[in-house]
Amino acid sequence: MHDLAIRTEDLTKSFGEIRALAGLDLEVARGEIFGLVGPDGAGKTTTMRLLSGLLRPDAGRAEVAGLDVVERTEDVRRLLGYLPQTFAMLHELTVAENIEYFADLYCIPRGQFAQRSDELLSATGLTEFTGRRADALSGGMGQKLALICSLIHRPQVLLLDEPTRGVDPVSRRDLWRIVYGLPAEDVTVLISTPYADEAERCNRLGVLVDGILQTVGTPQDLVARQTSRPIELQATEQRLARNALEKLGGVETVAVVGQALRITVRRDGPGPEEVLKALDGAGVEATEAHWAQPRLADALLAIAERCGKDG
Repeated sequence: MHDLAIRTEDLTKSFGEIRALAGLDLEVARGEIFGLVGPDGAGKTTTMRLLSGLLRPDAGRAEVAGLDVVERTEDVRRLLGYLPQTFAMLHELTVAENIEYFADLYCIPRGQFAQRSDELLSATGLTEFTGRRADALSGGMGQKLALICSLIHRPQVLLLDEPTRGVDPVSRRDLWRIVYGLPAEDVTVLISTPYADEAERCNRLGVLVDGILQTVGTPQDLVARQTSRPIELQATEQRLARNALEKLGGVETVAVVGQALRITVRRDGPGPEEVLKALDGAGVEATEAHWAQPRLADALLAIAERCGKDG
């Protein structure tokens, strides 16, 4: 039990008639980068807010570092770093002043603060911007500052709620580089993301759909569990092709990937040649259909599709 950084049992939360989280049972090991994956409204933010003590559950319980979140909220918050989707930094203060403000909130001794601040500024590439006001930072730089403020007190557990949404590619890469290094500092990371390429970077994943934890496993596990097979093809009229494919028996999902269409079919479903013939019969010109390598994005889309049909 002491090896668990986060544990929830039957964690439940509703807002009026809207069920945000339905009996979440989750275990996250110490030193793990665990991803919560799911579409908007899946329950990811609600989970983060329950773990941080910002919300109280309707039922069930949550523990962080072995401490009950409801019973020992203040103790848990001292162990947590939390970066919500909207971080409440003080925009009229400079980068350095924001960091100092959050260090004071956590009562960090001055001698420790300077060294820790320098470490994080160097890691994020913000050292030369300490005198810039927070409201003058780009979106990516603002997220880096928010991450520094979340890490300044050396938390045991870091909650990151879609930290790269709306962030430029370079800053996104830099943020993930920092996240990768946190387990070496004995920091456990729970990160939520709607992006399959980010989910692939996590040690394990929990897939949330409509407040229900559908499955847990490594990215490789989730891909291996899928029984469908992917096909990629080129079509001159993607919209018409997509409509035709969605009606074709044996086709489970259809997605646009750049200039191509990517579909998943059941094991007993049509192959590439049969797909081309079906599109030709529907009056849609298509070429270059071929079996493709299974990806995590296919697995996540298939889970969401299955849940939609079951619901």
